[in-house]
Amino acid sequence: MEYDVVIIGGGPAGYIAANKASQLGAKVALVENRELGGTCLNRGCIPTKTYIKNIEILEEAEKAEQRGLDIKITKNIEDLSKAVEFKNKVTKKLSQGVGALLKSYKVDVYISKGRLLENKKVLLDDGKELTGKKIILAGGSKTKYLNIPGIESKKILTSTGILDLKKVPKSLVIVGGGVIGCEFAEIFRGYGSEVTIVETLSNLLPFNDKDISKELERIFKKKGIKILTGKKVTGFKEAGEGIETELETGEKLASDYVLFSVGREANLSCIEGLEIKQSRGRIEVDKYMETSIEGVYAAGDINGISMLAHSAFKMGETAVKNALGAREEVRIENTPKCVYTLSEIASVGLIEEEAREKYEKVQIGKFSFGANGRAIASSEEEGFVKVICEGKYGEILGIHIIGSKATEMIAAGVIMLEMELTIEEASEVIYAHPTFSEAILEACADCLGKCLHLPNRN
Repeated sequence: MEYDVVIIGGGPAGYIAANKASQLGAKVALVENRELGGTCLNRGCIPTKTYIKNIEILEEAEKAEQRGLDIKITKNIEDLSKAVEFKNKVTKKLSQGVGALLKSYKVDVYISKGRLLENKKVLLDDGKELTGKKIILAGGSKTKYLNIPGIESKKILTSTGILDLKKVPKSLVIVGGGVIGCEFAEIFRGYGSEVTIVETLSNLLPFNDKDISKELERIFKKKGIKILTGKKVTGFKEAGEGIETELETGEKLASDYVLFSVGREANLSCIEGLEIKQSRGRIEVDKYMETSIEGVYAAGDINGISMLAHSAFKMGETAVKNALGAREEVRIENTPKCVYTLSEIASVGLIEEEAREKYEKVQIGKFSFGANGRAIASSEEEGFVKVICEGKYGEILGIHIIGSKATEMIAAGVIMLEMELTIEEASEVIYAHPTFSEAILEACADCLGKCLHLPNRN
């Protein structure tokens, strides 16, 4: 079969590219070997959100008494079978929704492994070959492993495997204090597990603003999550019904399970045996998303530029537009980064350390949710908004939020950076009251020393 565009991968980059190609008048084929929607929808961001909502409900119920409500709850959950069932119901609905979208755009979908051959041919499991005038590689990513003795143990779970546990473990060691590790720490501590995070670097979320990381560590410790930073794991050993995690220091951490979450890497199975330029295990692309092979583009996690679903949406759309004749550079520099702990984390732009390295004068504004009317009324006072701006011209360089609704609020920050607003302009906007998002306005005003909801410093 011949197509204008053949896409390998049905995740965020792939299915959006397919729909866009069809919208532009192309005959399109999409090849996906698992469920439509990719890792994010089926085994990552969406299923974890069903679990974090469960923990949010439990935490809200615990606050009920102080708010004058009498609600009886079970603090420690044991059986997760119904939670797994609900999670699967959600992912199935969304995956079917992706399928319906593709059908509406008249995309030919092949449920099969796809491997790119020479001459822009894609080989399927049954030996059939699809030929595309243009090819979009959107194979996504897979769990990253390290060569650590004992890593093959069945007591070591990935972010996929842990989502199918039917019973809450009494204890859980999480190797890796990045986004995945922190989200699961929140989830399983909320379910009642004793949770320990082991992170090689000096703080959790090591690539986030340090003030944000410190605040999360404070919140986690308050909840009873044990945090071991600057610790290297040297081995795993099954012990009875559980497993021991061995550290470089000689410490041994006993637990029912280990969650191994040290990041993800590009899934390159779709180009096996093909000569295509790569760098650090990822497919290299130019600013137009084109690979070293003319007419072959790579979008999403497979190119490693930004391993986020919302970045993949943009890259997939840009790649296919360029494949069909445009000459459009991908613009993802103002992509928000989110962590779905209960005190959500959301960031866009530079962190403080980066800003001070790049600019001679930097101003910082902060506003705590402990001084925000809506947050106080909602018993959600943890966290703050931090705004970073350049001191001479007032350019907004970064916005970082930790607290309730942060991932929804960050859209305002993205618009500020995208529209290149100055801190003076941003501080003159009227926000609705009472809202959590007012904290952004107050932090902007604090950058200028003009916040009227903070004590007078003069």
